[in-house]
Amino acid sequence: MTTAELQHKDREHHLHPFTHHNDMHQSGTHVITGGEGCFLFDSEGRKLLDGLAGLWCVNVGYGRSEITEAVYRQMQKLPYYCSFFNSTTEPAIELAERLAGLARGTRLTHTIFSNSGSEANESAMKLIRGYWKIKGKSPRKTKILSRTFAYHGVGIASTSLTGLPSCYAPFDLPLQGWIHVPGPYSWGANNGMTHEQYGNWCIDETRRIIEREGADTIAAMFVEPIQGAGGVIVPPAGYLAALRQLCRENDILFVADEVISGFGRLGDWFASTMWQLDPDLMTLAKGITSGYLPLGATMVSRDLTEVLNTGGYLAHGFTYSGHPATCACALANLDIIANDKLIEHTRDVAGPYMQRKLAELQSHPAVGEVRGCQLIGAIELLPRGGRGELAKNPNQLGVKAANIARKHGVIVRGIRDLIAMSPPLIVTTAELDQLFDAVGTTLDELWL
Repeated sequence: MTTAELQHKDREHHLHPFTHHNDMHQSGTHVITGGEGCFLFDSEGRKLLDGLAGLWCVNVGYGRSEITEAVYRQMQKLPYYCSFFNSTTEPAIELAERLAGLARGTRLTHTIFSNSGSEANESAMKLIRGYWKIKGKSPRKTKILSRTFAYHGVGIASTSLTGLPSCYAPFDLPLQGWIHVPGPYSWGANNGMTHEQYGNWCIDETRRIIEREGADTIAAMFVEPIQGAGGVIVPPAGYLAALRQLCRENDILFVADEVISGFGRLGDWFASTMWQLDPDLMTLAKGITSGYLPLGATMVSRDLTEVLNTGGYLAHGFTYSGHPATCACALANLDIIANDKLIEHTRDVAGPYMQRKLAELQSHPAVGEVRGCQLIGAIELLPRGGRGELAKNPNQLGVKAANIARKHGVIVRGIRDLIAMSPPLIVTTAELDQLFDAVGTTLDELWL
């Protein structure tokens, strides 16, 4: 089938997520047909370096037969059974145990599975409400805190958590009781403070909001260690520890959303273990299977689990919670990450190299700021008129730059007036050179 025929069928029958459909169909839908390693192939025969790892998720790269064979074996043995009715399957048990072992140094011992990061966060919110109800704090202690520029999903409640107006405003969200406190996006604030000073101000402002709302009304706070879809916002030193301590002081549960940061991207299994965050709950997806199959997970601390177990019947879960094929997929994926030493490769080789390449672009006139951590990074873009022009005509440069980069053979993500990158963990220094050569050319063309 030709690209034109595929695009016609797509236009007639397919609603895409997070898409301006009229613009897409005018310019032409990108039809991806294959993948190998860090590269994708489209219906026109082009080879593209995937600088975003799919959607922040294909950590082990494309074409890993170990994963597809593990799924095939499981599908032959038992293609499906649920975790309802006092039942489960071997892969679900093994994966829950594996996750508990990886979350070393935390109190996270139990996992309930779902199908996505959105569902993992929705599950966390329901478990939190159930926990406080059993503790006798409901219905008063139900408010949820999250941060501006946060992204936590697309359910009604998880969209309310999300601190991006483009995500919640079209649906008349957030719901009442979901409160956004300032995230440490110092470049966006543009108020003369350093990154550290702005982080301290955000902590102080969060404290003021807790006092205003009343700590006894706030159930939990959801935090991405690095805010991914909001623009790769890296926290200043000490900020996350201070935020965690603030929650502890006020009896507010602390939830680490590691849907993007988990499974090696930061040079450790989790940001929560690397930065000793000790969350009460942790939500996972994306890299847990490297995107090969849909799977979400909500990890819960032992102390919360023990309280929830006293509540009797836990009326939450999905038909596909702990699906044996997706859990087998995750186990094979985690084996690859461990056996191929991808975390060590990220921590010691690829991550530092990517951050050096990012830093080299800081002096480009089209660059306002670069930031990142290991294999995740962002470049804030500037027009010729500088930040004054940017203020008058915002949200023009990110998608434009991503489109230019694709013409030069690489995929990056355009967000507002920045581009974000998060290549697979298997990326080589030569492939990073290819990525940043194309990004450099993109910046040159953007500046013309």
